[in-house]
Amino acid sequence: MTLTSTPPASSSDTFDSISQDENIIPANGDRNPDGLNGVHDITFYAKHRHTVKAFDPDRKITPENVDKIRDLLRFSPSSTNAQPWKFILASTEEGKNRVAKATDTHYPFNSPSIRNASHVVVFASRLAIEEDFLLKVLDQEEQDGRFDGDPETFRAQMHGGRSMFVNLHKQDMKDVQHWMDKQVYLNIGQFLLGVATLGIDATPMEGIETKTLDEEFGLREQGYNSLVVVALGYSDDEADYNAKLPKSRLPLSEILTEV
Repeated sequence: MTLTSTPPASSSDTFDSISQDENIIPANGDRNPDGLNGVHDITFYAKHRHTVKAFDPDRKITPENVDKIRDLLRFSPSSTNAQPWKFILASTEEGKNRVAKATDTHYPFNSPSIRNASHVVVFASRLAIEEDFLLKVLDQEEQDGRFDGDPETFRAQMHGGRSMFVNLHKQDMKDVQHWMDKQVYLNIGQFLLGVATLGIDATPMEGIETKTLDEEFGLREQGYNSLVVVALGYSDDEADYNAKLPKSRLPLSEILTEV
């Protein structure tokens, strides 16, 4: 069974209202009752999250959880901590309409999810990873105390190691753009699971015109190109057919070899 929304519960019955038999997270503001994360481990959310096919336009993510969404975007892992990404977070009607321009013409089936969502995130990847950007990351690491034990030695080691991998993808594999895109997708994967632990539903979309998004937000002029849009909010009980469908995955025997 997948995550579904139910009418908001009062604060007095938040935790007791969790159905252990049905494993449904009840609606309560943002469907994260006190104590929820103390009961369920991470596999619960992996099994119970689902891709929303229809959002409830009247339910909004709380400011507290929006702060957590920002942290999830920022604190994702990336190869060599390169962080080759940029995000656009749209919450206003105007902002969501600007994002929906990328779906209205060729992917109109995705437009309602963007407009009815509480928030929408555009994930973008760097077009190039040059020395000035590597030094910016390095300076931030130094400010954050990563090299305090021996600043001169550790800073040089970090810069040398990261530059080695960047140059490997630039010069030998010649796939540096693809390598940076993969780091953004790593962020997206963690992000989808992360918002699920907050009781927030999500819909990732590649059905977008990236050129339209890039032009709308001037991304290429900033050195980025868009890849994916993720709509965030809460499932519409009546319209979200996917919330009622069982999750389906290939059996472990097909995908896992243990040695």
